[in-house]
Amino acid sequence: MNALLVLALFASPHPTQDPAKARLESSRRHHEWIDVKSGERSVRTFVVFPEVKAKVQAVIVIHENRGLTDWARSVADRLAEAGYVALAPDLLSGAGPEGGDTSSFASTDAATRAISALAPAQVLADLDAVLEAARALPACDGKLSVAGFCWGGSKSFEFATHRKDLVAAYVFYGSPPKDEAALAAIACPVYGFYGENDGRITTGVEGTAAAMEKLGKRYEPEIYPGAGHGFLRSGEASDAPVPDRSAMEKAWERWKKLLAG
Repeated sequence: MNALLVLALFASPHPTQDPAKARLESSRRHHEWIDVKSGERSVRTFVVFPEVKAKVQAVIVIHENRGLTDWARSVADRLAEAGYVALAPDLLSGAGPEGGDTSSFASTDAATRAISALAPAQVLADLDAVLEAARALPACDGKLSVAGFCWGGSKSFEFATHRKDLVAAYVFYGSPPKDEAALAAIACPVYGFYGENDGRITTGVEGTAAAMEKLGKRYEPEIYPGAGHGFLRSGEASDAPVPDRSAMEKAWERWKKLLAG
């Protein structure tokens, strides 16, 4: 091989570097893993702390149906960069091969199948336990919110029907609870983030808005033109479609403004 070509190959950055992994590896913020007791189970949870003096709000980050991936952990890091404590539980803890977590599955498809088999009551109990662990952190000021993506978006909406002590729920392209009685139990604002080209989810937004308005609940959805499902993750890719990248940037801007209140 030509010597100049060899040098060029070694000098070039890796063309497929994962932006989520790169963020985690370069982060200045303190990362740690904790095991949160949930009944007889332990929920492995990734925690990121902001570099601030005062106590701050804690945000529970609920992962997609892929499990707790590097991307989900990078969202926690980005929230801490914005000034909040972020806790991202691995809700597949104990469900993997030999009692493992997300990292123990041989493929994303296998993790997704395991997610679909989780008992809803167990998921809520795990989130309850993580929320209490967040509240107990010395860095937390007692304010707690929840956010989720895809499957996690649906769970964040559901969690808002279950906990009256949340200051907000952030639903990224997740389905709402179908039971109007459940919606009636929501005590906090719910903020929705949806892609226009995600008909499976977004076609239900109008009906959800009507139901929430009827119940006197605060629900503020935003639909991003041309964006598809999962735009907060897909929009990070170097070759992301323009609508997904735009939606990702605008959603992060909106989310941070809402958190700042």
